[in-house]
Amino acid sequence: MQIEIVDLSYLTVKHSKTISLPHRADFYHIFLFQDCKPIHIVDFNPIQINPFSLLFINKNNVHLFDKKAVYKGKLLIFTDDFFCKTESDRTFLQSSILFNDQVSVSNIRLEKSNKIFVDIFSLIENELKTEADNNQYDILKNLLHNLLLTSERLKRKQGFTEIKKGADLDYSVLFKKHLEQKFQELKSVAAYAELIRVSEKRLNQATAKVLGKTPKQMIDDRVLLEAKRLLIHTNQSIKEVGFALGFPDPAYFIKYFRRHISQTPLAFREKYLH
Repeated sequence: MQIEIVDLSYLTVKHSKTISLPHRADFYHIFLFQDCKPIHIVDFNPIQINPFSLLFINKNNVHLFDKKAVYKGKLLIFTDDFFCKTESDRTFLQSSILFNDQVSVSNIRLEKSNKIFVDIFSLIENELKTEADNNQYDILKNLLHNLLLTSERLKRKQGFTEIKKGADLDYSVLFKKHLEQKFQELKSVAAYAELIRVSEKRLNQATAKVLGKTPKQMIDDRVLLEAKRLLIHTNQSIKEVGFALGFPDPAYFIKYFRRHISQTPLAFREKYLH
């Protein structure tokens, strides 16, 4: 089954050594936290979890559990293959503000009275325990879809600001799409501006207005994020990591990383793995 719910208390005890190290998965995580306050690390940024809250982690993000804290609640995981049976499903998931927040990871506060989220988790969990039949997939898919829609509604009520539609947003989204596909090979703003068929100046204006960053900052951020992920989640050598990111000269990769992170790739790796 490509959807699953696990108890956080059980998970953190049974797999404490594994999950307290940085790990990366190609599926989506939805945490339903009960009365606990861990600090969860997502892509090397600490997130203070409040009791009774939801946390959404996109696929391929690197995260690790707080080994000093107690976790209480549930974790729902699901894959693209489970949810995305049609192009409409894929578009919905890719455009969801829960997994594609341009500013930060989605962390939604719940009141104790927000029983609907506990109920949906319970319904999914109970359905997973029943004998599979021809209706089970549709039931699970609809319950997950309702969970995502209800979560989006609550996130908007908690001050999420929709980005105004228009040319600036269109250019920014298109730039991010190309950046995600080509950051290993293309490092210059000019190259992306050419792909989008817009001037560098216009692209700078768009991303600064929509995302608060220049295209150059976004390119560096994406390259450095992948560098961190590879350094922590793989056994590749520093040379191999640099090569995978389009740096044929290991010395230049080390210099680039140190200039932005203020430490060498090796020092960064040792900080998280020792």
